Amino acid sequence: MKKKQRASSNFDDLGFIVIGVVTKPHGVRGEVRVKPHTDEPARFTWLEQVYVGADDPQPMAVEQARVHQNMVLLKLTAVSNRVEAEALRGEWLMVPEAEALPLEEGEYFLFQLEGLTVLTTEGETLGILTSIIETGANNVFVVQGDRGELLLPDIDDVVQEIDFDNGRMLVTLLPGLIQ
Repeated sequence: MKKKQRASSNFDDLGFIVIGVVTKPHGVRGEVRVKPHTDEPARFTWLEQVYVGADDPQPMAVEQARVHQNMVLLKLTAVSNRVEAEALRGEWLMVPEAEALPLEEGEYFLFQLEGLTVLTTEGETLGILTSIIETGANNVFVVQGDRGELLLPDIDDVVQEIDFDNGRMLVTLLPGLIQ
C-alpha cells in the first residue's frame, strides 16, 4: 500500500497546496497559531514566504516559525499586531505545487485521492471519493454514489489498491461498514 502525505486541500486551478490553516492569534506582536496540514510541520521554519487566502492567495514573507505542541507559531513580516493577526483567522496557508515536499516512491498527497472512482473487490461501483476527513486515528474517505454518502476508513483492511492511472480505488467492505 502506498504511504500518504497530508495535504487536505489543493487549489488545482491556482497550482497551490494547502500546508496549514490559521487558527487564532498568538500574543500581541502579530504571531498566529497554525494547524499544519503537512506531515512535516518543520517545513514552516524553512519557508521564506507563504501564500495566504483561498480566494486570492497573496504572498507574505515569513519572519519566523516554530513548532509548539503540534501547532506552528508563525510570524509573518506584514503582520505586526494582534488585530492584524486576528484578521487571518481561518485563512489557508499555501505553497505553489512546485514547492511541495518531494515524495518518495509510492507516496502521494491525500488531495490526489479526491475524484477517484471507488469500487469494491466484488466489482460494485460505490461512487466518487469527494473528500477526506482527517481524524486522530485514521482518515475517513467520503464517497458519494447511488447509495448516498458513504464513509470508509482509510485502513489496510478496507483500502486494497489505489490506481491513479485508471482513476480508481479498490476497497473491501468489512461487515457492518455499509447497509
